[in-house]
Amino acid sequence: MTDDLKSKDLAMQVQKKILGKMASKNFSKLLIDERTSEILDELYKILKDHKNKKTAAKVIKDLMKIMIKIGVLQRNERFTPEERKCAEQLHSKTRYTALTIVSFYEVEFTFDKYVLSKQITEGRNLLHKLVTQHLKSKSKERINSIFDLLSDVEFLDTMFKPSGPYRSQLEIIATRIKELLDNDIL
Repeated sequence: MTDDLKSKDLAMQVQKKILGKMASKNFSKLLIDERTSEILDELYKILKDHKNKKTAAKVIKDLMKIMIKIGVLQRNERFTPEERKCAEQLHSKTRYTALTIVSFYEVEFTFDKYVLSKQITEGRNLLHKLVTQHLKSKSKERINSIFDLLSDVEFLDTMFKPSGPYRSQLEIIATRIKELLDNDIL
């Protein structure tokens, strides 16, 4: 029986490693639904312009790696009951943050960069709590770099400017998020 558990652990580690290595844009379309893929594409465009191409590519690739690894852990039922509760809290926080993003986009003069930054940071904290026993320090560093950038108030301010350079990308992001919410995918 213990040999079974060891082989399952090894198989899961291999899955995480292989899928993490394969987190390219084209491969991700096999694992991620079309709406999520469009959100990531638009986020890439914003990050590429706001930062640079290398940073944008790294953030999106790291984000996909983390999403895939969490999916592998969930699919292999590796979370403890306490971690599953944390996953439910993370899901609720993600949904609430998604609703906030849509609302900030749709309702003029409601955007508050500090509120959104705080929600994103709280999501990061829940994500760390969820994966602390499962992911290596490199993956945890990826989480920090992703969330540091996405929760940056200056970045958020630029992204949500009503007449700013990213309004068309934000429109697509908000529309796709709303579709994910309406279809109970998010």
